[in-house]
Amino acid sequence: MKRYILNPAESEFMFVFVVLMKASLFLVLCFFTLSTQDRVKEKLKLVQEFLHDDAQDQLSSLKEKMKSSEISVEGYLSKVKALLVRELSQSTNGEGVNGQSGKTNGLATNGSHKGEEDAEVTMDTQEEAAPLKSPTAAKGKNGRKSKSDSDSKSNKEYTSHCCKGTALLWCGLILSSSTTSVFLQHLKENVPTIFQTPPPKCPDCRQYLDDADLKFFQGDPDTAVGLMLTDERLSLFDSNEDGFESYEDLPQHKITNFSVYDKKGHLCPFDAGLIEKNVELYFSCVVKPIYDDNPCLDGGVPAKKLGPINAWWITGFDGGEKALIGFTTAFADYILMQPSEEYSYIFALMQEKIYMSKIVVEFLQKNPDVSYEDLLNKIETTVPPAGLNFNSFTEDTLLRHAQFVVEQVESYDEAGDQDEQPIIVTPCMRDLIKLAGVTLGKRRAARRQAIRHPTKIEKDLKGPTKATTTKLVYTIFDTFFSDQIDQIDKDGGIKRQRCGVCEVCQSSDCGKCVACKDMIKFGGSGRSKQACRQRRCPNLAVKEAEDDENIEEEDIIVEIKKSSKKVPIAKKKKQASVKLSWVGEVVETEGKRRYYKKVKVNEELLEVGDCVSVSSEDPTTALYLARITSMWEDGSGKMFHAHWFLRGTATVLGESSDPLELMLVDDCEDMQLNYVESKVNVMYKAPTDNWAMEGGMDDEIKVIEDDGKSFFYQFWYEPECARFETPPAFVPLDASKHKHCMSCARTNEKEEQETPRVAEPLGSQDHDSKAVYALALFKGAQYRVGDSVFLPPDAFNFSVKAASPVKKSHRKEDVDEDLFPEYYRKSSDYIKGSNLDAPKPFRIGRIKEIFCHRRNGKPDMSEVKLRIYKLYRPENTHKGVKASYHTDINQLYWSEEEGTVGMAEVLGRCQVEYAEDLNESVQDFSSGGPDRFYFLEAYNAKTKGFEDPPNHARSSVQKGKGKGKGKGKTLDLYGESPLPKYRTLDVFSGCGGLSEGFHQADISETLWAIEMWEPAAQAFRLNNPGTTVFTEDCNVLLKLVMSGEKTNSLGQKLPQKGDVEMLCGGPPCQGFSGMNRFNSRTYSKFKNSLVVSYLSYCDYYRPKFFLLENVRNFVSFKSSMVLKLTLRCLVRMGYQCTFGVLQAGQYGVAQTRRRAIILAAAPGEKLPRYPEPLHVFAPRACSLNVVVDEKKYFSNVTRGNGGIYRTITVRDAMSDLPDIRNGHASLEISYNGEPQSWFQRQIRGTQYQPILRDHICKDMSALVEGRMRQIPLAPGSDWRDLPNLELRLKDGTLTKRLRYTHPDKKNGRSSTGALRGVCTCSGGTPCDPADRQFNTLIPWCLPHTGNRHNHWAGLYGRLEWDGFFSTTVTNPEPMGKQVAELILLNPQVVSVRECARSQGFPDTYRFFGNILDKHRQVGNAVPPPLSRAIGLEIKKCILERIKEEGVQGEGLFIPPSYSIITPK
Repeated sequence: MKRYILNPAESEFMFVFVVLMKASLFLVLCFFTLSTQDRVKEKLKLVQEFLHDDAQDQLSSLKEKMKSSEISVEGYLSKVKALLVRELSQSTNGEGVNGQSGKTNGLATNGSHKGEEDAEVTMDTQEEAAPLKSPTAAKGKNGRKSKSDSDSKSNKEYTSHCCKGTALLWCGLILSSSTTSVFLQHLKENVPTIFQTPPPKCPDCRQYLDDADLKFFQGDPDTAVGLMLTDERLSLFDSNEDGFESYEDLPQHKITNFSVYDKKGHLCPFDAGLIEKNVELYFSCVVKPIYDDNPCLDGGVPAKKLGPINAWWITGFDGGEKALIGFTTAFADYILMQPSEEYSYIFALMQEKIYMSKIVVEFLQKNPDVSYEDLLNKIETTVPPAGLNFNSFTEDTLLRHAQFVVEQVESYDEAGDQDEQPIIVTPCMRDLIKLAGVTLGKRRAARRQAIRHPTKIEKDLKGPTKATTTKLVYTIFDTFFSDQIDQIDKDGGIKRQRCGVCEVCQSSDCGKCVACKDMIKFGGSGRSKQACRQRRCPNLAVKEAEDDENIEEEDIIVEIKKSSKKVPIAKKKKQASVKLSWVGEVVETEGKRRYYKKVKVNEELLEVGDCVSVSSEDPTTALYLARITSMWEDGSGKMFHAHWFLRGTATVLGESSDPLELMLVDDCEDMQLNYVESKVNVMYKAPTDNWAMEGGMDDEIKVIEDDGKSFFYQFWYEPECARFETPPAFVPLDASKHKHCMSCARTNEKEEQETPRVAEPLGSQDHDSKAVYALALFKGAQYRVGDSVFLPPDAFNFSVKAASPVKKSHRKEDVDEDLFPEYYRKSSDYIKGSNLDAPKPFRIGRIKEIFCHRRNGKPDMSEVKLRIYKLYRPENTHKGVKASYHTDINQLYWSEEEGTVGMAEVLGRCQVEYAEDLNESVQDFSSGGPDRFYFLEAYNAKTKGFEDPPNHARSSVQKGKGKGKGKGKTLDLYGESPLPKYRTLDVFSGCGGLSEGFHQADISETLWAIEMWEPAAQAFRLNNPGTTVFTEDCNVLLKLVMSGEKTNSLGQKLPQKGDVEMLCGGPPCQGFSGMNRFNSRTYSKFKNSLVVSYLSYCDYYRPKFFLLENVRNFVSFKSSMVLKLTLRCLVRMGYQCTFGVLQAGQYGVAQTRRRAIILAAAPGEKLPRYPEPLHVFAPRACSLNVVVDEKKYFSNVTRGNGGIYRTITVRDAMSDLPDIRNGHASLEISYNGEPQSWFQRQIRGTQYQPILRDHICKDMSALVEGRMRQIPLAPGSDWRDLPNLELRLKDGTLTKRLRYTHPDKKNGRSSTGALRGVCTCSGGTPCDPADRQFNTLIPWCLPHTGNRHNHWAGLYGRLEWDGFFSTTVTNPEPMGKQVAELILLNPQVVSVRECARSQGFPDTYRFFGNILDKHRQVGNAVPPPLSRAIGLEIKKCILERIKEEGVQGEGLFIPPSYSIITPK
């Protein structure tokens, strides 16, 4: 090909030509966006001088018609637009580009015919440039004539005329126009800032023409032929054999050394949707016979420009590893073998995504409830089979091929059973769809539908694991679901809905599947009412799954009006026409009231203590039931006092409750006897004496027969907290037997405790204005002078105003938007993981005086006051927050500052000691409980100095000890006690976080643990060498025990009935977390879930205490049905139980982790309450209330979001750890320094440990590491701070700049006029696969879907040094769902040890396996500080029970006079 060199004049002309072409596009597009007449005038004035006279006349005519309202503004714009299109397509001599005078070619850019007035100028004008041809491409000779062959000449002519005509037009304008300089000046000022054209793309393959990676086909060898199908080397038969000419289907061949290219010679992928869009793709190769498996060139026929390709397909996996990929043309099918060297990179991506889809489908089919991070773990640890052109998988690989992977999942789901849960709704797939911006329901139909070869994935036909259940648990689940399914069948089934948008919904019924054959229009009965299996809407399925789990781990605060603390809601009762008469004499008279014991209601005798029914005004409301606690007559008539029962269906159990079960509640009222409907029988179902040994034997779900008038109750119910407890013992005084009411007594007791009172007046210290006392009582606690108390943070202020962190904006003002194109998304100052909004910890004061003001000479007992000494925390001094970092978290400073507070503000009592007066070390003293504080110095606010405390501070420390009723003899809850440790079974134990916390609380001894995953089981053994760890399915073990076996197949001794005193575990919600309707399939999964298995363990062993831990959404799954049935089983077993949500960050870890906890206690034990928060924490992460059936349930904690300590920060947890780099793998290194914070001293332990284990981190890919290096160090930095530039990575590769090629309807343009969209969807049209970009510093998928997902705030985010971790996950990834952030300084993700510290594991705790195994063990664990806090509450209940009994038990005797030190 002859190369033409431009001379300087021609170069200058071409420069002006390009500028003017851009200018014309700018003017036309500006003009097309006009919306008012004024803007029309302004823009037309600018371009009119450059138009021909006849065009100017036409514009003037149109303008007059618009002014006279002959045409509308819209019509005016349309006609002007058509006029300009014609004008710009003509040359100065009036000849059209195709030789047609004054006319366009009549075709729009997409090939559809349009009228002159409807023609459009698009931004893709540059794409119509001449086809680029490889310099070495050979001319076509033989073979079938293709479309491109016939069109090549016209294409050349069109390009030639277009360039020549346009050049002449603008050349004439330059020579003749006197306003050229003005026009060019306008362009200079406006083009760069207002209009920037997108980079040019090839109109066929859609690749960027200026992309360095764009490659051309290098041409065919001279021996290549165009028509080779008749070559004898490709024949299966000899010419003499029969059948040679009897093909019914297309012949099949194999090809090697192939390249695929478009008609311009660009090498391009054939799987990017081009074939489906009718783009002609051709291929050159060496064709081999179908039986030849050798990819070498020997024995093959070189072929050139075969095609065009009509379809491509995959036939499954050859030998389970490699997929067979093929083409179909009009003449043959071709199976691909080995690509050419120049095409190998493109084909490797094709093989990569096909093999990845196989991994994903098979992994999710067997593990439907894994997280996105678990899938990444699977992908990153999978070694590709030999012979493929790639050697590893990364997250970028998954995101690159997400659309194809999801389409394969959809294809797999279409082949599934109607009732089978589709894989597309699993949590992992939903996260991938959101992150990658996948379009669901996108059917890529090939031209020839007859050839369809779906990917074959081996299907797991085992179904759900068969759960081993006790008869009681099975009966409860079976009965409930049978009723649900029967109701659905009665209602005619569930009609499948559709989104109506995706291609699946818009397609027609196939008429062949089982669902279609049942349709009336296809001759069926129409009973199933199920959609065509080919039309199952994936969008709807995903939406239903998302709606089912709509409560995220963070930042969700449900705004529901807080219900009144008073339970009763006015009952609308109906009076009955009854005959009333007293029976017997008056038993007591009080004022006008005359009390009786018996009354006749319509000849039915009622006595005090009987239960009655009361009708409701609403006939649909069930009868109200109450116990008569007293009856009397006064001026209001014949009355009785009703202690109401609450039906089980009105509790949190809802419809899962036994319809005959009632609950005692604190709800009572006075009412007239004529409201009584009739007498009913309510019995108390007390646990049997042999209750603990009856586990697994009770199979009858019914407690009593339903005769319409018989009911039973087991528990007292606290509606605000959903607590089911053993009814409290109540013995009325003899003087009040005629009117005793347990509800009234309890209510009065609560009110009395909530009212501060004083006692023991000190007359010698009285003043005229106040009365002084030695004792105050509030909320069941006693307070004396010298005691220390917790107070709200705003109870008093200090003289020194501490330097608190200032809330300042982290947004930069002047940002180069061309370099940082995504920074504009950072519109909020909120930083994920920030503690700036965290409340202050409680104030602490020492009581100096207890008094009441005198009113008219008498003490006003309604307002009890305290005079206190203010005690400083380190951060309250002038040194500020930094001072608290190195000091102990329970260290204070004495001060002589005083303040006065109301007794009602007191939040609890604490113990503050002068360290020099202690008889033990500060460490031993502090370990005695969270309410213990000490001071060594006094703080002088005036001098801002630290001094020795005064003598009265030192001496008064001991005041109050040994005084008062019940004091002097104490049993320490937090110290060592003679209480024996409970024998514990930990099911689904993981590496042992739950057990570790219980061990720290000194409450349990884990003798048995069950964990199927071997690495976690080995970790449990490492840390608990005395524990028998079973690595078997829990269902198998329970079945062995229930059948009478003493050992398992390995000879390990199995715990027997009566051995297990405490049962704890966190069963995975496998099988039902994504189901969206009740049917036989979901019923089976639910009934066979591990939750059911775990409840069966509880029923069989009947432990004294039971704990179930799970994700926060456990209480919300399936409209809280999982929660309800779990509580229903426990209630039926006879367990006291409750549920709640706890935030681990409030118990001493630098992490937000909300977890649902269900607690249960056997009859005779006390049901623990949830522990009060110890540390303040960010309010956004502390929404712990739960809504069930539109009712809001509150935690039992009284401190709310308050705490006695400050928040533990990332700095506290990590600052002493040595710096490491990406991929650090040394399992043991030295600390290189002493602990710097209180947390670090605690986490390292008291024994000297010079070796730090597991401070290792994942080796991220070069691209991910490069991104991490570019994240700024400032708080709140994340992917939106990444620069858009080319960067040389550590592996030598060079990243690409992200191209912004589309307008963004939501975000507009940048301040420099640059586009902000990376895909056609940003402008409101469907996604175009050709828009995807890879190997860019800014991940393409994030701006692609950012508008829909809060701009993906936090991805690639840096940890806030003074903030906290997001929820620790099983596989830290910069783009993981839970946002695994980077550490502060180095370009690495968090290490295993850093994650372990965020969970509160001691540094001595061991993990087992490779780095991903260890991350998974840590991420799945319960934080030990959280389980320790729960364990201490269980321990408190045990001690209180023993104290109340006052009898010999458990080898421990505690007389009733003893008191127990507990935190208040």
